[in-house]
Amino acid sequence: MTEQDDLTVGQVAEILGATVRTLHHYEAVGVAGASHRSWAGYRLYTPEDLARLERVVFLRRLGLSLEEIAQVEQEGDAVTRLRERREAVMHQVEELTGLLDAIDTALEAEMTTQHDPTENTNPYRISRAEQREIFGDSFAADLDDYEAEAQQRWGDSPVWEQSRQRTAQYDKAQWEQVKAESDQLLADLAAAMQAGEPATSERAMDAAEAHRQHVIRWFYDCTPAIHRGLGELYVTDERFRRTYEEVAPGLAQYACDAHAANADRQGA
Repeated sequence: MTEQDDLTVGQVAEILGATVRTLHHYEAVGVAGASHRSWAGYRLYTPEDLARLERVVFLRRLGLSLEEIAQVEQEGDAVTRLRERREAVMHQVEELTGLLDAIDTALEAEMTTQHDPTENTNPYRISRAEQREIFGDSFAADLDDYEAEAQQRWGDSPVWEQSRQRTAQYDKAQWEQVKAESDQLLADLAAAMQAGEPATSERAMDAAEAHRQHVIRWFYDCTPAIHRGLGELYVTDERFRRTYEEVAPGLAQYACDAHAANADRQGA
């Protein structure tokens, strides 16, 4: 091999997309450099020198420090360092993902406020994005319709005001608990139906009563008579029906009948 096969520092810098100053620094700290110089004193890099520098540049772009790279070159094993770097990057990704979610939530809240500063179209402590996250896109999309219809039906009633005041205070964790309990109540009722229990059985009526107590605990004082009417919505309102039918075919009618049986059991 002759000097004609070697490369100057400028040529190496162009190949690697680095600066001459960076290559000089790598050599100064002892990570990688030119093997020899020309008769005029210029640095000359062999193909082997170039390969070592390519590795250094690659590891630097992965985020390893020069000290870590020097240790890798000394030990001849990059696996441990790369695994450590991967864990660090994954932690950064998680932090940035959380930050991005927070920005999206804040941005949506700001845009809602700026759309009409005199009117808060979202009466809850959680954002529309959080509502979609917890309850799903279809429910969140229908939420405004639910609110409008409920207010039209029961806006003058004490239960409406009670529900409005209580739900306006719930944070995300509380709504997640509401959703988890609701899902479990649906699953319990579906299990009773799929086990062949009639809607008038103790098991089905107890499941209906558990649902009524859930409404009382989180929303408003739901009497057996009100609960009967709520059950009727499961078969007359397509949106409610869909929620139940997606859990198990026939569950909407079964829930309606179980609510009615439980109301009868309590003399309502």
